[in-house]
Amino acid sequence: MPSSIVTVTIGAEPPDRLDKALARFVPEEAHLSRSRLVRLIAEGQVSRDGAAVTDAKARVTEGEVFAITVEEATEVETVAEDIPLDIVFEDADVLVVNKPAGMVVHPAPGSPTGTLVNALLHHFGGKLSGVGGEKRPGILHRIDKDTSGLLVVAKSDAAHHGLAAQFEAHSAKRSYLALCHGVPDTADPRLRGIRGVSVEPGNTIKITTGLARHRTDRQRQAVTFTGGRHAITRVHLLERFAGQAALVECRLETGRTHQIRVHLAHAGHGLIGDPVYGGRRKATARAIGAEAAEAVAAFPRQALHAATLGFAHPVSDAQMRFEAPLPDDMAQLLAILRG
Repeated sequence: MPSSIVTVTIGAEPPDRLDKALARFVPEEAHLSRSRLVRLIAEGQVSRDGAAVTDAKARVTEGEVFAITVEEATEVETVAEDIPLDIVFEDADVLVVNKPAGMVVHPAPGSPTGTLVNALLHHFGGKLSGVGGEKRPGILHRIDKDTSGLLVVAKSDAAHHGLAAQFEAHSAKRSYLALCHGVPDTADPRLRGIRGVSVEPGNTIKITTGLARHRTDRQRQAVTFTGGRHAITRVHLLERFAGQAALVECRLETGRTHQIRVHLAHAGHGLIGDPVYGGRRKATARAIGAEAAEAVAAFPRQALHAATLGFAHPVSDAQMRFEAPLPDDMAQLLAILRG
């Protein structure tokens, strides 16, 4: 397979490990993100003085020269499918899509077709750059199958590289709307006794923990305070419903798997409809009315929607901000709760 060589000379005051140093000093036109550099190092595609360096944590010094072998982008096996998309914005470099609940983002053994990637491949008509070493849409962040809302997709290597840097630096702004059990109010003394939960001005709850795979169920995530991936969620109370449920805005500082779902459950306010983390909590008809209690109990998915997305355009540097209204199912549940 054809390949090219990218030469990187380590500059002054380099980071203390190889992957970080390469990410800083690699030519911008190479469009190699740090995550891809880590993979190339592990694959033996990075060399110094003709010898492969396979340790991403290896020490580097100013003036050292590394050669990176980058193979030409390959075609992916995923089949393009003509699936309707709710496209919020598109130009030559990026696309923002409003994903419906029920759609998987990436093909997997259990869902090889009908995914967002299948739909995007058809929409782009094969006109893709070699994002991450494959000719595929560059999806920088994920949304669970049963969560709806906004996703940004890179259409070119330059866009992928620029957006990846923003997500790694946590400068991309994301907020979600959620309907949860109970009312996460900063005045609730119970919250102040939960490890990792703190209170900020503006009736905002900050949840700071590690997140790691559950010890016995590998499909779930669990809160941890020893290791795991650092995760921060801010929860702002928007509306309360008779003490039984609440509409909240959740802002992500990090973007870990199931982060909002796990963090709200940790705080004792699992999402309505969440079959994994929602717990057994129910809304009582006496407090909220029979119709609302039944609607809460019957809601078929986690009531979570990626409502806003903001980032700097990776090519023009223009500030971009997008909003997606609540999907019909959440809007109907909210109307019943209000009624």
